[in-house]
Amino acid sequence: MARYEIAFSAQLVPGAELALVKANLAKLFQADEQRIALLFSGRRIVIKTNLDEAGAEKYRSTLERAGAVAEVVNLDVEVEEIELAAAPEPASDSPVPAVAEQSVPKRLQVAPRDEYMAAFSDVDAPDFGIAALGDDLQDDKPVAVAPTLDLSQFSLAPTGSDMGELKRPAAGPLPDISHLKLQD
Repeated sequence: MARYEIAFSAQLVPGAELALVKANLAKLFQADEQRIALLFSGRRIVIKTNLDEAGAEKYRSTLERAGAVAEVVNLDVEVEEIELAAAPEPASDSPVPAVAEQSVPKRLQVAPRDEYMAAFSDVDAPDFGIAALGDDLQDDKPVAVAPTLDLSQFSLAPTGSDMGELKRPAAGPLPDISHLKLQD
């Protein structure tokens, strides 16, 4: 059973007035001006999803009578399967020694599946393999070397010294509260 979604992109039926369509949609959806303004923001907004064909047609016709053009999208779209090309076999008659082959990384050969991908057929990309389970893929961190610092110009102040800090001025005399009494 096919499933559909209803979307709205602020398109009006030819000849419909914007103010009238906004009023119709506000009444139809029982929405305030702020929500209606979101519908007419120009972005594609999905109104309802997972509908059967009859329900989708009902929504589309109701919105069309209100003056709005609704987009009905089939959600059951088939996924294109891609068949991967076989890996090229290494040439065994090459005069290059085996040690030199290991130092040069393999390059990925891509066969284009359509004319869009044909534009990328000349891209030179490394052929990364898949590491074994549990392998550490992160490079080793270099050992940090402590910098050599010349601290001979510094000295320590004696214990209790003020280190040149400015003294705060006295806050002033405490207020006289001898005339205040607590009452029982």
